Amino acid sequence: MSWGAVVVDGEVPLSGGDVTEGVVRVGDTVRRPLGAHSPAVHGLLRYLERVGFEAPRVLGVDGRGREILSWVPGEAGRRPLAAYVVTEEALQGVGELLRGYHEAVAGYEAPAGAPWDVEASNLDGAPEIIGHCDVTPENVVFRGGRPVALIDFDLARPTTRLYDVVTALRHWGPIADPCDRDELLYQVDVGRRLRVFCDAYGVGPEMRREVLPASRVRFERSYRAMEARARGGGGWARIWQGGAGPRIRRAQDWLEAHWDELDACLS
Repeated sequence: MSWGAVVVDGEVPLSGGDVTEGVVRVGDTVRRPLGAHSPAVHGLLRYLERVGFEAPRVLGVDGRGREILSWVPGEAGRRPLAAYVVTEEALQGVGELLRGYHEAVAGYEAPAGAPWDVEASNLDGAPEIIGHCDVTPENVVFRGGRPVALIDFDLARPTTRLYDVVTALRHWGPIADPCDRDELLYQVDVGRRLRVFCDAYGVGPEMRREVLPASRVRFERSYRAMEARARGGGGWARIWQGGAGPRIRRAQDWLEAHWDELDACLS
């Protein structure tokens, strides 16, 4: 998370997130508005605390009805990305971190009927885990140039390992038109980066064959889901008005144009 310089009553607004508004830092805590999905997310975070996976800890609810989470020390990726965020070592670390999260959460049995944020489109197939579903640079905390923790679990929900991997690759490849990439990622070898990430995660041959088809599905469903969410206003509307739709379409076109070379790298 990045944070601004304006402090009001000890609260520092955090500007790293695109969707959730009203997120602030107070000392060594983060205060965020509660949502319908908050109880489900809190259950997940308490489980991660018990098994020792580094993520925000649930500390309660403040007098203004906001959730209180622990501040995870370190630096999350912010735009423009720092050089250490885009190295192959960082990419490997994120792949290992996501695999570590999946291994940690594999034993979690969410309460029946837990109100996850399920409006976002998912891939077909029976859910395998509670995925993070938003492993962007902004949601990975680095210390000493190494990715060490995940933050912002608002989009967590039952899904497949493949979906979480593909969502991460969208941002860490990145699978995007060069005009929409961070400056330091403009000319990277995306195929190589996909392979490095998949190797670090331990993506097997069968799942690896599904990465590009799943990416194709994800882009189309993301477009439809974001368009629908934008009608409700707030952060989603701001993202959509900022050109999210055209960016997704450009990423789709880029993926199709480079399919064969990306497939060869993954194979």
